[in-house]
Amino acid sequence: MRNSLLKGAALAIAAGALLLPAVPAAATTTVTTAATAAVEPFSTFDVKVKASKTVKAGGKITYTIHAVNKGPHYADSWFVGGEFPKGVDLRRIEYWAEKGTECFLDGRAFYCFIPRVVEKDEAVSMRFVAKTTKKAKGTQTATLGVVTYNVDQGMENMSKEELDRLGVPEFAFAKTVKTKVVR
Repeated sequence: MRNSLLKGAALAIAAGALLLPAVPAAATTTVTTAATAAVEPFSTFDVKVKASKTVKAGGKITYTIHAVNKGPHYADSWFVGGEFPKGVDLRRIEYWAEKGTECFLDGRAFYCFIPRVVEKDEAVSMRFVAKTTKKAKGTQTATLGVVTYNVDQGMENMSKEELDRLGVPEFAFAKTVKTKVVR
């Protein structure tokens, strides 16, 4: 279960206080922080995305995302989804996933949080069906996959918004797929 906003804010404040170095103001010691060092993802994903090749205006595009955690560690803070095409009615996206999945809309992006840890070499799959608008035309391009965060212990239940606000390293593993609108 996700933390409430107040609980998340309290955790963020506590985490921020722990990250500040205890160095006197007059000290000339150089402090290297994790934020300045090159950051590697805690877990990487091998992503495969399939989409309908063609669709009529007002029809439905089916997207299937299959991702395998290639490690080096398990993933406990990750989201499936991505940016859907401009010709898609974002209020009409249907999805099939595991019980307890929570989805949210952020601009043209539609992301889902599946409440479980994905171990190394374990796979996760999700299917989306997006209804195109009657005015859709041309080629509809979507970029879909997995977004994962390098979260510290105790932060794994924070919302995507809170992780972004705190500047927690984010890594996207996505593929672009195209669907042609035919008349």
